[in-house]
Amino acid sequence: MNLHGVSALYKFEMARSRRTLMQSIASPVISTSLYFVVFGSAIGSHMTEIDGISYGAFIIPGLMMLALLTQSIANASFGIYMPKFTGTIYEILSAPISHLEMLIGYVGAAATKSIILGLIILLTARFFVTYSVEHPIWMIGFLILTSITFSLFGFIIGVWADGFEKLQLIPLMVITPLTFLGGSFYSIKMLPPFWQTVSLFNPVVYLINGFRWSFYGVSDVNVGISLGMTLVFMAACIAAISWIFKTGYRLKS
Repeated sequence: MNLHGVSALYKFEMARSRRTLMQSIASPVISTSLYFVVFGSAIGSHMTEIDGISYGAFIIPGLMMLALLTQSIANASFGIYMPKFTGTIYEILSAPISHLEMLIGYVGAAATKSIILGLIILLTARFFVTYSVEHPIWMIGFLILTSITFSLFGFIIGVWADGFEKLQLIPLMVITPLTFLGGSFYSIKMLPPFWQTVSLFNPVVYLINGFRWSFYGVSDVNVGISLGMTLVFMAACIAAISWIFKTGYRLKS
């Protein structure tokens, strides 16, 4: 494996993040902090506990997942879209690095930035609510797995997009609504039976509940199913990227 090539792409993407700290780190942390203030403190103080957990603590995994999904997609999609936009993608494709090494460089950097953001949000939450992490190894595992999976998904979006507006289309119109409707701020057990069943068709439900289980040991769905759904989506993303590289879809044209 050409580690120098992977390192060059990785360092370039990480350097770009350092140049845009307000957008990549500060903005999502401030936005999430406002959620903690409004929902955790103001509204949460008037709500009963959910599964024995204070409302402010209950929403931490959901808010972290919201930031992880959106930022993983944004980082990876913008990272691969800009070389296409500027025309430097041809230099990368002709460089002595394989498609796998190229993917590791871009997705690795995007996932790293998302993991750092998730940990910062977790530390920031301590200023607003008291929480515990019952399964820290599982929490880190879900954090890394989710960041990598949706960075892969973001890579696909970046290749597919042929304009800046399309980079925001899927995150804003699909991912964010699914996250809000996936139990970020509530337990799906609080819904009527019909809507509980409907919620089970939302893949984000499994991500949030698996992550919440790692914090408090409670979940609306089996944690094994949550892990399985995440791995299935990752496999689907890898298959799609393999097809993109094989056909050159919107990379060589």
